[in-house]
Amino acid sequence: MFLQQKLEPYRFSRTRPGAPWRRSVVSALLLGRPKEAGMSSVSGSAAGVPSGMTVASATPRDHHWFPEPTEPAKGGYVAWLLIAQLLFFIALLGPAIVGIGIKISSLVHAGAITADGATGAGAVLGGVGALFATIANVVFGRLSDRTTSKWGRRRIWIVLGTVIMTIAFLIMAVAPNLFLATVGWALAQLGANMTLAPFIATIADQVPRFQRGKVTAALGIAQNVGVLGGTYVAQWFMNDLVIMFVAPSLLAIVAMIVFAFVLPDQVLPVKPPRADLREWWETFWVSPMKFPDYALAWWSRFLITFASFGFSAFRYFYLMNHVGLKEADVVPTISLSVLIYTIVLVPVSMVAGWWSDRIGKRKVFVWGSTALFAVGTVALIFIQDVGSFFVLEALMGAAYGIYVGVDLALVVDVLPNPDNSGKDLGVFNMANALPQTFAPMIGGIMVYVGSANGSNYALWFSVCGVLALIGALVIFPIKKVK
Repeated sequence: MFLQQKLEPYRFSRTRPGAPWRRSVVSALLLGRPKEAGMSSVSGSAAGVPSGMTVASATPRDHHWFPEPTEPAKGGYVAWLLIAQLLFFIALLGPAIVGIGIKISSLVHAGAITADGATGAGAVLGGVGALFATIANVVFGRLSDRTTSKWGRRRIWIVLGTVIMTIAFLIMAVAPNLFLATVGWALAQLGANMTLAPFIATIADQVPRFQRGKVTAALGIAQNVGVLGGTYVAQWFMNDLVIMFVAPSLLAIVAMIVFAFVLPDQVLPVKPPRADLREWWETFWVSPMKFPDYALAWWSRFLITFASFGFSAFRYFYLMNHVGLKEADVVPTISLSVLIYTIVLVPVSMVAGWWSDRIGKRKVFVWGSTALFAVGTVALIFIQDVGSFFVLEALMGAAYGIYVGVDLALVVDVLPNPDNSGKDLGVFNMANALPQTFAPMIGGIMVYVGSANGSNYALWFSVCGVLALIGALVIFPIKKVK
């Protein structure tokens, strides 16, 4: 309470614009306060400014328009956050996990791609799309931070991005060749990440630290149930690509519109200064020297995501070429494996998020689950039948369940500046998107080493497993979070 009273002059109202904000900035930066014992050692996390900065050392460049939330997030916001996440990921990940493979196979049957080039074609399509995702996530996260609309910072981007994604899926569904299919997927990734960057940033805006473990665990569950739903939608409508790609996305538009109405979005109290070229360049950068905990969390996410997409990008053809399934059996097998994976993931994620909030620790859950995922990735090499594949999917579901239950809470806890959460989470989501570019491209080369049909999965999954293990190790030096 004493600390809160001392810092109150520097905290800014969420809704009061203009003069109060300017007076408090002037007081903090120019006029100062009488130095009291311990004042100079107040950390960023206590004062609502980036870690390592004191209140007195804040500068206009490091603006802090809004205080960190301290009250539990509203029930309507949390409910629609989860519903929108679920429907959005049914729309996005059905095409990502199964739809790309089905589209490539349809192009093979149409004579647009040779059978031996199918794996490489899938890698190119996925890699280009992920490059667009990387750029879009950061740029639109930054734009949403700086949006001055009376409707708030996040709403317009959340809805607009979902509409663009839907149109792009229609292009992909009807594309007669690899080039147009790649264009459609790239635009879909651009639209999806125009939505995701501000959507995820609302967690930093609305959810207090003591609630983040539970909310992010539920969000991770919604995403992975969305994976399951998208997989089954793809299976049910695999013979009608327009319905498979477009229909779930139309439902996602409705969900995001409702979420936008429910969201108590923040309105900037003043127009931000015009960003110069240097500031826009820094949109893609957070200094690892100033914010080492953020950088370590970034590399951990990059490496486990690389390992994860190193498998999922090749799962369709892995089951055909390594496990020996017929093409007609691949999609049903993927659907059942995702069901098993999700059934294990959901309760494990709920328990992990609850337990992490209860004991106030994040790191042990993140590094432990990442190490277990590394073991599962290498074990894929030794799978020879569908039954063993299902058992391994359950193990990896448990590992990833722990991870998604806690990791996002850890990430939000180490963000450099809550007011730039869209931009900083956008930079962080590069750790999600870049592996989706590099894993298919690098894997698309490595699986052909010594294998004419692209089935050297022993080499590729060994590399992915080692990288995931490194992702576990880099969590240990993080200091700001236990």
